[in-house]
Amino acid sequence: QVQLVESGGGLVQPGGSLRLSCAVSGSSISSYGMNWYRQAPGKERELVATITTIPFTTNYADSVKGRFTISRDNAKNTVYLQMNSLKPEDTAVYLCNAVRWYLARKYDYWGQGTQVTVSS
Repeated sequence: QVQLVESGGGLVQPGGSLRLSCAVSGSSISSYGMNWYRQAPGKERELVATITTIPFTTNYADSVKGRFTISRDNAKNTVYLQMNSLKPEDTAVYLCNAVRWYLARKYDYWGQGTQVTVSS
């Protein structure tokens, strides 16, 4: 069974930084596209950042471009989200997601999320 566990969230002041981690067990992430989503109270879930399998192409939501960086360490089976210059509007639960397609079937796994609160 594939399990994703996020960590690294917390309370940070505006302008601060946090690094989120997503540790995956039960399968190698090398064949998965990995994503970070976030969901704020009363808002729809938003795709924040994505990283493909090799060549590790990344994409970001316009709202975080230039401030957030997604990366992956396949040897550690872990994905990261470095968040800099944090703003109050970044406050949300951040969720890790692993996706792969195999023989026309989609495999889609989610973590429980980690809370990020940006406030003075």
